Amino acid sequence: MALTLSQRSAHYTASPIRELLKLTDQPGMISLAGGLPAPESFPVQALRAACIDVLDTQAQGALQYGPSEGIAPLREWVAAQLRAQGVAAQADEVLITSGSQQGLDLVGRVLIDPGSTVLVERPTYLGALQAFAPYGPCFADLDDDAQGALPTLNAPAHRDARMVYLQPNFRNPTGQTLTAARRAQWAQALRGRPIALVEDNPYGDLWFDGPPPVPLAAQLPGQSILLGTFSKMLSPGLRLGYVHAPPEVIAKLTLARQAADLQTSSLTQRLVLKVLEGGLLDAQLPRIRALYRSQRDAMLAALERHMPSCVRWETPQGGMFIWLSLPEGADATALLPLALQRKVVYVPGTAFYAAGTAPRNTLRLSYATATPEQIDTAIAHLGDVFSQNQTHPHHDPSVLAA
Repeated sequence: MALTLSQRSAHYTASPIRELLKLTDQPGMISLAGGLPAPESFPVQALRAACIDVLDTQAQGALQYGPSEGIAPLREWVAAQLRAQGVAAQADEVLITSGSQQGLDLVGRVLIDPGSTVLVERPTYLGALQAFAPYGPCFADLDDDAQGALPTLNAPAHRDARMVYLQPNFRNPTGQTLTAARRAQWAQALRGRPIALVEDNPYGDLWFDGPPPVPLAAQLPGQSILLGTFSKMLSPGLRLGYVHAPPEVIAKLTLARQAADLQTSSLTQRLVLKVLEGGLLDAQLPRIRALYRSQRDAMLAALERHMPSCVRWETPQGGMFIWLSLPEGADATALLPLALQRKVVYVPGTAFYAAGTAPRNTLRLSYATATPEQIDTAIAHLGDVFSQNQTHPHHDPSVLAA
């Protein structure tokens, strides 16, 4: 007998990226698909030492329930980091979450009603679309240019917006950064309107030549919800993130998370606080930036060597991704099986579009986990595939189920 599921459950759909990651276990497969941090970047020794210390000296608190908002010293550490970036943050405006993905879900619960208009970049982070979709929003795409998303809030489809979701720094999937001038335009356009700015910043610490402009939240106090994570600077397995928002929003987010999981792991919070207070990031972040920069450079060089002239891309100044555009008429999803035959996997760009017709000629590549040698081999194979099949209009919907 089939059970009756909620209407909301129909909005929970499989991530095509998660489906593609299943292919990476095949022998010889080179994955340029998942946005996974490089395992060699994990500070294993520091985390091991901190874990022993926490269990030796703080076991009672580390193994017990804790406050839903997060432990006070970690909230203060986050607030201090945000203040250093120009955000007027206090500890009571910070909620510690089980990864920033939980933060996105909580924001959806608290801000979105069925039919609410949510403005998103085009393309945008797939995980945000998955987090928001069950709450019944109407997604509306933002146009963009070389400086980033345009604050076209007076457009007919945008006038009744409840919130706008932006990834200003090294956006997933395109790698684009919102310029300082464009951030100022957004702040001016949003100031005084009943529209929440949801600023997602998982990659802001992964810059190569210099830090990105100050957060939008610094220019919109009381109107911004800023999300961050420790996944990219320490380890995603720790599942630790945070939300900074006005106190009344934090209060509602806290009640929503109590219904979900009560709190973030007490042990994980204390472990991370221990390594942060010990100054780990002073050595950790430069090491990660150097690693990802070298891998980005390896991918850019390989693209120059192996891609046909009809393929376009831009140079990201941080983060983990390069966005490719094939010629008009090409279909990156239909070409994926040919890439898989060459033992290379990427993410077709259609997964990252919220509304309207998604262009079929785009794809996302990640340079974070492959070696320079693997990157060169994989890009050479993709160059062959794209050269031999410069247009491929037929879409095979079974590809992502393979």
